[in-house]
Amino acid sequence: MNNNTNLNRKSRIVKTFMGIGVCLSVAFSGSMLLPAHPVHAASVSDSSVADRVIATGKQFLGVRYQFGAPSGRTDGFDCSSFTQYVFKQNGIDLPRSSREQSQVGTPVSKDQLQPGDLVFSDTNHDGDINHVSIYIGNGQLLHTYRVGIGVTVSDFAGSTWDHTFVTARRVISDNGQTSGGQTASSQASNEQSSNGQNAGSQE
Repeated sequence: MNNNTNLNRKSRIVKTFMGIGVCLSVAFSGSMLLPAHPVHAASVSDSSVADRVIATGKQFLGVRYQFGAPSGRTDGFDCSSFTQYVFKQNGIDLPRSSREQSQVGTPVSKDQLQPGDLVFSDTNHDGDINHVSIYIGNGQLLHTYRVGIGVTVSDFAGSTWDHTFVTARRVISDNGQTSGGQTASSQASNEQSSNGQNAGSQE
């Protein structure tokens, strides 16, 4: 009698543990089927257009300076072919010359500069804009000038480009397109017809 009772108890205990094991196994396998929580990582869409423009430009650090470099050429730039190219790679069309580019977008004062703004200077002191740089923040410009230097980063405050500053333009709007009502191509055409110069030969 006692033996039978003991056997029944052992049988119930074994069944109980087996049941618990099956439950745990189902629960564990079920959790394996649940989708993992995604880990958030910065994507291209998280970065601003200005960040992408600057990153594109920095890929060409050290590339030689070439006055009148053709649009789209990447083995040599002058100041405005450089800005035209890096903005184009990020969906923003600019005219070819620095003078034309200074007519695009909206004016910005020196104390309101933001990364991605274009900075224009008259380094010849002749009353005409002849240089364009990209403001990249922290008081620095990304640009190209002079044979032997090429694409480089320069401090703005106290520099030649600061002393000969004419204007700055914001061409990156909230939607990442050229800001200001007129298209770059129509502005370029108007500029050429008004001054009779070939944009391709201007800085």
